[in-house]
Amino acid sequence: MSVILVTGGTGAIGAALSEEFARTDDVIFTYNSNKEKARSLMGKLKCLCAPMDIADVNSVNDTVRSVLREFGHIDILINNAGISLIKPFLDTSYEEWRRVMDIDLTGVFNVTRAVVPSMVSRKSGAVVNISSVWGVHGASCEVAYSAAKAGVIGFTKALAKELGPSGITVNAVAPGVIDSPMNSAHLTPEEMSGLAEDTPLGRLGQAYEVARAVRALAENRFITGQVLGVDGGFY
Repeated sequence: MSVILVTGGTGAIGAALSEEFARTDDVIFTYNSNKEKARSLMGKLKCLCAPMDIADVNSVNDTVRSVLREFGHIDILINNAGISLIKPFLDTSYEEWRRVMDIDLTGVFNVTRAVVPSMVSRKSGAVVNISSVWGVHGASCEVAYSAAKAGVIGFTKALAKELGPSGITVNAVAPGVIDSPMNSAHLTPEEMSGLAEDTPLGRLGQAYEVARAVRALAENRFITGQVLGVDGGFY
């Protein structure tokens, strides 16, 4: 069995990732504040959960050390945790910009930096980062989010070259519009319907479809430095 660490496990995609890998592997997913949902998912999916604030280096290091003590290694890291911000650029405050960057980009650095040394020592491992279609193409009124997710793509491509000689693959998935609480919380039903119509496949994506794409990238040992769009042909 492989050991899988998934950040942001209580969101729609995070839960789908945990469910996908828990069928065959040992899964530990992290959560920040939703302890009740995390414990419910842990029981349902038969996996483990751990608290982690990915913007806090000490929190990240403590959790990763705990996982490594318990399991000895981490085979696959999936950097999924993130937040969105839909707001015109000129209305975006410095604090909002910083929070999006701290979580969506620096958080990826923090967790990867904590996990990768153990992979390098074993000359084996896989990292899959969750970016976004907006990280590839940009979105009006989502400048901070688009910039952070674009940063994740640059991070992925550069780190893949650096870690390749150590036998570690690094890839990213860029989901399109996914039918999830995060999207429905910020978009009206009419906007969600319009985005579905703008998608060539004529519907919104499902979280499990993202999870299956992540598994494919994580398990293929000759794919690295790639960004896989799971967007129904949106772009």
